[in-house]
Amino acid sequence: MHIDVYSDTICPWCYIGKRRLAKALDNWGRGTATISWRAFQLNPEMPPAGMDRQSYLSLKFGGATRASQIYGVIADNGRREDIPFAFDRIQRTPNTVDSHRLTRFAARVGRQEAVVEALFRAYFLNGIDIGDRDSLAALATSCGLDGRSVATYLASDRDFEDVQAEDRRARRLGIDGVPCFIVNGKYALSGAQEPEAFAPIFELAASEESAATDYQTA
Repeated sequence: MHIDVYSDTICPWCYIGKRRLAKALDNWGRGTATISWRAFQLNPEMPPAGMDRQSYLSLKFGGATRASQIYGVIADNGRREDIPFAFDRIQRTPNTVDSHRLTRFAARVGRQEAVVEALFRAYFLNGIDIGDRDSLAALATSCGLDGRSVATYLASDRDFEDVQAEDRRARRLGIDGVPCFIVNGKYALSGAQEPEAFAPIFELAASEESAATDYQTA
């Protein structure tokens, strides 16, 4: 079974969804799944240097009061998944293209899962600017990648258009919010759903895979 996860690296619900997906797979317990993390930009018009966090919250939510209400709900959900969100540490909302490029780089060397987790932790727990290339190179090093190679890669334009194209493809598929989980390229589940919500889709995918195997061996 293969799962494509469309997400953004600054999406708190995507971090929650990642934890719930892991629980769903543990609960299901039938075979293994491969996971590919796909790019989606919550703020595709974000300036390359990002934006002051308070300015961003004012523009997006109309002020601190509304933002506090929204992030309070997210924090409550995070605690249920052992994610101690520290939104007060975030000073800038970054442009996420480079973090998505790093995720693609990591996939080529088998470290995508580690890098995705590290990006979420860096941003949401430590307030690190994951739009800053030096910070991204340091993060990559902590995940076992070669920091110098990552820095050289980020300084180029490699995969820039691929990330943009992946984002556009998501929107053509009708994805307008993340996380969105697509199983075996056919079955979609949107939002940070509870683990049990994945089970029917997993069962359907497994049944189709079993039927295909039976057909091939008949």
